Amino acid sequence: MTKELVSRDNVLAVLAVRMTLTALTLMFILVMRRKRIAKSEWGIGLVLGLLLSTVFTFETFGIAATSATNAGLIISLTIVMTPALETVVGRRKLSRLFYLAAVIAIAGVYFLATGGAAASFNLGDLLILLAATARAVHVTGMHRLSAGRHIDSLHLTFVQMATCGIVFLALSAVSGVRVQDYVPTMDNSAVVQMIYLVVVCTVFPFFIQMWAVRKTSPTRVSLLLGTEPVWAAAIGVTLAGDVLGPVGILGVVLVLVGTMWGQRLELGRAPKAQAGEATPGEAGASREGGEIKDPAL
Repeated sequence: MTKELVSRDNVLAVLAVRMTLTALTLMFILVMRRKRIAKSEWGIGLVLGLLLSTVFTFETFGIAATSATNAGLIISLTIVMTPALETVVGRRKLSRLFYLAAVIAIAGVYFLATGGAAASFNLGDLLILLAATARAVHVTGMHRLSAGRHIDSLHLTFVQMATCGIVFLALSAVSGVRVQDYVPTMDNSAVVQMIYLVVVCTVFPFFIQMWAVRKTSPTRVSLLLGTEPVWAAAIGVTLAGDVLGPVGILGVVLVLVGTMWGQRLELGRAPKAQAGEATPGEAGASREGGEIKDPAL
């Protein structure tokens, strides 16, 4: 959808429309809930929103300048960058087998995306590589900044998207096609594609990611996000009529084996609760007015 919507001139305008509509959708939900956003949520959301703006900028400009195949291949390197970054920031070590699992997953993405052929590396590919790095920083920062705090996932997601909307509205006013010039050019197909990007690809997944990354670890989140090329292949085969050859099938298998093995290795490092001792989630939950309240949420 993004590849069909963007060109090198309208990237910032497309992002401005997408993020602004996303923020307005989330704001409507917030108004219905009648809950105020805490100062801590504003502060953390602003920082994460600036990081997310960087991710979207690199990624979308990269998509406009390279193929969707190369983009899917390179962005999956986040599954290696995130645990490496988490190791540095959190001063924790991952086993060598974990990195072996990550290499297997990357090899799978390579076979899936290129069919084993050598792929040229252009400016668009470099931008996607920078996006993968920024995504690793964003996921790790999300976990570090929100851990142990009373934060609402919807609030944090809204602040991030509102920050992105403001950033891209400002940037589109000084570079490329302006929003007021881009919107009138959108036909019915572009409108449907934009709605899909807003609801299915932004509101839903980022809210779920915000909730999940605070219930697990950045490494596990990135491992699961690393299966993205597999889903892209599945959709391409079933909906777009793409043909997946033997090398592509090998790639799918390697991605699944690498990510699932890496996840099991990372899960095995989590300290096990002693017999009769409540897990952190159980210990932190309390009952108020018949509703379970978890401080992490």
